[in-house]
Amino acid sequence: MSEHSLDFIVSCMATSTFYKEIQKIQTEHRLKLAEIWGIKEGERVLEIGCGQGDTTAVLAYMVGEKGRVHGVDLASPSYGSPITLGDSMAYLKKSKLGKQVKVDFEFDILSANFKVEEFDAIVISHCSWYMSSLDVLIDILKKVRPLGKKLCFAEWDTRVEQAEQVPHFLAALIQAQYECFKEVSISNIRTLLSRKDIEHAFKEGGWTVMDEVSIYSPNLQDAEWEVQQTLHAFETEFDSLEMPRKMSSLLRTELSLLEEAVKGRKIKPLNVFTLVGE
Repeated sequence: MSEHSLDFIVSCMATSTFYKEIQKIQTEHRLKLAEIWGIKEGERVLEIGCGQGDTTAVLAYMVGEKGRVHGVDLASPSYGSPITLGDSMAYLKKSKLGKQVKVDFEFDILSANFKVEEFDAIVISHCSWYMSSLDVLIDILKKVRPLGKKLCFAEWDTRVEQAEQVPHFLAALIQAQYECFKEVSISNIRTLLSRKDIEHAFKEGGWTVMDEVSIYSPNLQDAEWEVQQTLHAFETEFDSLEMPRKMSSLLRTELSLLEEAVKGRKIKPLNVFTLVGE
């Protein structure tokens, strides 16, 4: 993908007006994913967990004016910072990519009524950790099985390959553990799922894994964001959660390990694994 194409997609994103370089890195990563998935011009794509549209914009570019991308998300359009999901998608809809984009927020895919094989591809990208459990992901994969020919999936790979990735893994682990004690959550990480968990979900959902690729995008900022979120959450909400004393002690130990891991070290993101199912 050319630099011109990358700049064009970024220009269609709301964050390009004040976080252009950050958005450029995020978009470049998602272009890698879309190319691995083989998204083609003219295709009809359903994106589950579209969020603020990082992947939506790339998909819209790949399918072109003859295709369409329908993004859905359970979250409210008022969710998100520094720009809300609704404002971000509204910006994308007004851009040159907006013609082929449709977005629905507060949308429960499990209650959806799409037609059989309405889509050429179904995309679930960097959103499975937002789900409340592995069972929910399995239910979603079962629900969408008749709706499309191909399932395109991407998520962080929990298998640490280098020391700089340890903080990202610890932050995700800590967040997922104390999420177990929340009644209501708006956190980024609610369920920690490994690659084996996802492969199990594919099988239970009726999908066969046809292709599997691991990629590394070292400039992604997500690891730093998750570490900051974890440290902040301990300061603001941890003491309010009711949990066994032994669990509380374990989490505090893990937090100290995280604090130690980030001292004087660069923080790098985990690898990302992609699966294509049919």
